[in-house]
Amino acid sequence: MTSACGCEPSAPMAREEEHTPWWRDRAILLPVTSGVSLLVGLILEWFVPNAGMIALVLFWASLLLGASQFVPGALKGLFTRGKLGIGLLMTISATGAVLLGFIEEAAALAFLYSIAEALEDKAMDKARSGLRSLLALIPSTATILVRGSTRTVPVEDLAPGDVLRLAAGDRLATDGIIRSGHSSLDVSAITGESIPVEVGPGDAVLAGSINTTGALEVEATAGGTDNSLTTVVALVEQAQSEKGQRARIADRLARPLVPGVLILAIFVAVIGSLFGDPGVWIERALVVLVAASPCALAISVPVTVVSAIGAASKFGVVIKSGAAFERLGGIRHLALDKTGTLTRNQPTVAEVLTIDGISRADVLGWAAALEDHSTHPLAAAITAAAPQAPTAQQVDETAGQGITGVIDGTQIKVGSPRWLSPGPLVGQVETLESQGMTVVIVYRDDHPVGAVGVRDELRPETPEVIQSLTDEGFGITMLTGDNRRTADALAHEAGITDVRSELRPEDKAQAVADLAGRGPVAMIGDGINDAPALATADIGIAMGAKGSDAAIESADVAFTGDDLRLIPRALHHARRGRTIINQNIVLSLAIIIVLLPLAITGVLGLAAVVLVHEVAEVIVIANGLRAARTATTARPVAAGTLSTSELTHAGPHV
Repeated sequence: MTSACGCEPSAPMAREEEHTPWWRDRAILLPVTSGVSLLVGLILEWFVPNAGMIALVLFWASLLLGASQFVPGALKGLFTRGKLGIGLLMTISATGAVLLGFIEEAAALAFLYSIAEALEDKAMDKARSGLRSLLALIPSTATILVRGSTRTVPVEDLAPGDVLRLAAGDRLATDGIIRSGHSSLDVSAITGESIPVEVGPGDAVLAGSINTTGALEVEATAGGTDNSLTTVVALVEQAQSEKGQRARIADRLARPLVPGVLILAIFVAVIGSLFGDPGVWIERALVVLVAASPCALAISVPVTVVSAIGAASKFGVVIKSGAAFERLGGIRHLALDKTGTLTRNQPTVAEVLTIDGISRADVLGWAAALEDHSTHPLAAAITAAAPQAPTAQQVDETAGQGITGVIDGTQIKVGSPRWLSPGPLVGQVETLESQGMTVVIVYRDDHPVGAVGVRDELRPETPEVIQSLTDEGFGITMLTGDNRRTADALAHEAGITDVRSELRPEDKAQAVADLAGRGPVAMIGDGINDAPALATADIGIAMGAKGSDAAIESADVAFTGDDLRLIPRALHHARRGRTIINQNIVLSLAIIIVLLPLAITGVLGLAAVVLVHEVAEVIVIANGLRAARTATTARPVAAGTLSTSELTHAGPHV
C-alpha cells in the first residue's frame, strides 16, 4: 500500500479501473480486522475473567495485521534509500512499546496508524473519482461504415477518416465532423452547456457528446485514444504527478522533522534516565516519537490539491499541476489576449452603410456576390451575412486592393477605402474604423453606393467578466498585436483601461514580465503567438476551444470551454483551495506543538497520544476534501472543448 504520509502519486488512471467495495479491499480489510481484534481483546480483558491469554493473542494479531501495512515499506525505505520516513517512527514506537511490555498500546498504535493510511488512500481515490469519470464518457466500441455496411469496432481502433454511424441515444467515441444528418447533441457532461446543441452537416462535434434525436454520420478527425476527452484526462493525470509549492513546503518541514524527532526522543530518554527512572523516561521518549509524527502535515496539502484539481476539471478547468493550482490562488493581475480570448475570433458584419436610394440588402448582396469568389479572410464574414446573394460574373480580384465583377449587367467593385474612395460616406467610414471595424467600400458603375463594416466582436460575457474582476481588485491588461485604433475601441467596450497594442510575440512576453514585477500575474490566450507570454507568466491559461497546440503546451491551466466566466470561477476555486491548504498546514503544526510537551511531561500516555494524533489526522483529511466542493451558482460553461483535431489545424491568432 502506498504510504499516505509519503504522498507518493498513484498509478496512472486506467480505463479498466473499477470501484472495489471496502469489504473486498485488502488495504481496508486488514486495518479493520486489526481494529476488531483489538476491540475484542479489550472486551475480553475488561469483562471476562481468566481470558488474559486469549486477549493477549488478539492483541498480537491486531499488532501484526496493522503493522503489516506500514512496517515493510518503512524498512525498505530505510535500507534501500536511507529514508527516515514517518512509518519508521511508528515502527520504532511500536517495537519499543512491545519491548516495554505495552502490547495493547503497540496494537492500538499499529491499528490507528494503518487505518489512517487506509482512509488517506480512500480519500485520494474519492478525490480522483471525478477525473476517472471523464474516461467513462468515451464508449468502449463504435459503429463505423465500411463500403456501405456497418460494423462494430473497439474505440481504440478508430482512426481519422473513419465514418461513424451515431444513432439516437448513442455517445460519440471521438471528435469528428458531421457528414450527414441533423440532430441535437447533449454536451453537458463535457462543456457544462445545459441546452442541447443543434448540429448538421459540416459542424464539428466532440467525443463524449450524446446524440439525442436523429441519426448522424460523423467523419472522425481524431483517433479513439487521442481526442478532446483523452487530452483533458492526460492533462489531469499530469496534475497528480507534480506537487504544489506548499506541498513541497510541507515536505521540507517533514523531512528534517523526522530525524529531529528521533534526536529529541533519544535526548529525552538519556537526560531523563540520568535524573529519574529510566523505564519512565524511555517510555516517554517513545510517546514523543508518536506525538511529533508529521504525518498529518505531509498528507494535508496533497489531499487538498488533488481534491481541488479534480473538482475544477468537472466545471471545465484543467489544471496541469499542484504548483499551478497554488499559484492560481495567489494571482492579482490578469493579462488577456484580444483575438480569440476577449473576442469570438470569428469576424462578422457589424454595420452596413448606404447612400440614398440604395438598400442595405442591395449593398450587402453585391458585396457578398463578389466576395464569394475571394480568398480574403473577411470574405467569409460578408458571404455569411448574405446567403441569398446574386450571382456575379467576370470576377477579377486584385490582391491587397479589392475585387470587381458584373452583376445583372452592372459593374460592381468591392475594396479597401485605400483603393476605393468612400466619397460622401467618408465621415461615417472613419467613425466605423474608429470603432475598430475593417471597412470595405462598394461601388456600382464607378460610384460609391455603400460600405460594409466587419469586426471580430467581443464575446457577450466579456464586459460582465471584466467588471466583476475589476470590482474584486484584479488588475486587467489587454495585450494584442492588433493596431492601436482597433485595440482601443474594443478595450473601451470591454471596460479595460490598460491596453498594449501592436505587440509581437516577444513583446507580449516582455509585457507579462514587466507586469510580474508588480505581483503574481496570469496570462490568458489561445494563439501560437501567445505561447511565449503564457510561459513567462506565473500562470498561463489557454482558452481550450480554439487554442493552438503551442498555447496549450505552454499554459499551466486550460479551459475546456470558451466562456470567459470560467476565469472568475477558476480564481475563486483556487483561492478557496489555497485557504484550505493554509488551514491544514497550521492545524498540522499545531497538533505537533500541543502534543509534544504533553508527551514529554507524561500528561498523555502512548495510547492517548496515538488516538489524539490519528483522530486529528483524519480531521485534516476531511478538511482537505472540502476543496472538492464547487460553487453551484456559477453560470454554465459555453460549448467548446480541447479538440486535438482543431488544435492541429489552428493557425496563429493576432
